[in-house]
Amino acid sequence: MLAGGLTHDSHRLEPFPPYITKVQGAYKWDADGHRLVDYWMGHGAMILGYDHPKVVEAVERQLARGSFYGAEHPLALEWAERIQRMVPSAERVRFTVTGSEATELALRLARAATGRPWVVKFAGHYHGWHEPLAKGVLPGEASPGTDGRPAGDGPAATRLVAPDRLDELEALLDTRQVAAVILEPGGGSWGAIPVDVGWLQTVRELTRRTGTVLIFDEVITGFRLAPGGAQERYGVLPDLTCLAKIVSGGMPGAAVAGRAEIMAYLDFRDEAWNRSQRVAHLGTFNATPLAAAAGIATLDEIASGRVLPAIDRLGARLVQALNERLRARGVRGYAYGQASIFHIALGVDPPEGEEPSPSEWQALLEAAKGPATQWLRKAMLLEGVDLMRSGGFLSAAHGDQELEETVQAFDRALERLSKVEPAWFA
Repeated sequence: MLAGGLTHDSHRLEPFPPYITKVQGAYKWDADGHRLVDYWMGHGAMILGYDHPKVVEAVERQLARGSFYGAEHPLALEWAERIQRMVPSAERVRFTVTGSEATELALRLARAATGRPWVVKFAGHYHGWHEPLAKGVLPGEASPGTDGRPAGDGPAATRLVAPDRLDELEALLDTRQVAAVILEPGGGSWGAIPVDVGWLQTVRELTRRTGTVLIFDEVITGFRLAPGGAQERYGVLPDLTCLAKIVSGGMPGAAVAGRAEIMAYLDFRDEAWNRSQRVAHLGTFNATPLAAAAGIATLDEIASGRVLPAIDRLGARLVQALNERLRARGVRGYAYGQASIFHIALGVDPPEGEEPSPSEWQALLEAAKGPATQWLRKAMLLEGVDLMRSGGFLSAAHGDQELEETVQAFDRALERLSKVEPAWFA
């Protein structure tokens, strides 16, 4: 029936993934009626929790006026204004439907603005499933990880660099052939690789010196690490920013935002410009009224200052409680995170300091994407909690009760896992 048996590769779980029929707040219910504390939270999109009253009200109000116009509408302007006001580097905004579309558009803009062919991405960082960024996501993976791509590098080649080899990055940028460097500013693989602010600053300095466009993929971190995303939290501004998930309040929607002179390649001018230099961009469902309504309501809640401090504190408490359970059970591993994102790395030794080092990126990716995550997720599902593989996202709907349920479930899951992976236990 379904090709591949799924609608999204990341939902894969043997022998089968949960099928969800209902959500509310921080919970979801599967087809068998089991209630689960959820940490997928719509792949991180539902930062206010499921069915937040203000978002529901905004969508219902717009639905009565029409779900889709196939035309320009005032809500798109209001939505873009919110993004421009909140994201420090957002001088202009263009809407797409998905994060993958946003990163693809950003690459086209960068090539148009620089006239250069290459793109640099970092191993372990994920930017969507389209060409040419669908490679170097899994540990040790230099190939695209998918078939159906053109043979050879071609003129729009992607250069893959390990995050701890900035010397290689500098050498590539010095060729003046690199149009853009794209990265996840909150750390690769939605934070499985921890962020290093000094590293971000160095990449910014190198790209600025060589006239290379720096693209922040803030599909995950946008409006979560701060109202203005990772760039606000860490004080490093990119040239272009890719946004999705939270930006549209859980509806299908995404955006590219950035410097006016780069975004100007989307402008219509004379016929010669329009035919040969302008970056064309279409998309039937760009900035639908429903996505705009949900996005405006969500961004207004985040801008109020009521949301992020509370869930950041809860995230820190959860990480601390999970580490206490790991130590009490004598398990090799540790929990870590930033803001309201957390990860659990099993089968690896805890770091010497409070946080893991980005230089440990290969071991962390193995822990975050390897078989340990499958075992942990299954054990947690049996105890009433659904992790997003190695961790997950907190929302404004999570609170003390959900935290306590999660920690108790984790303790019981570790007891189960002691029978499956005894090597993790002291």
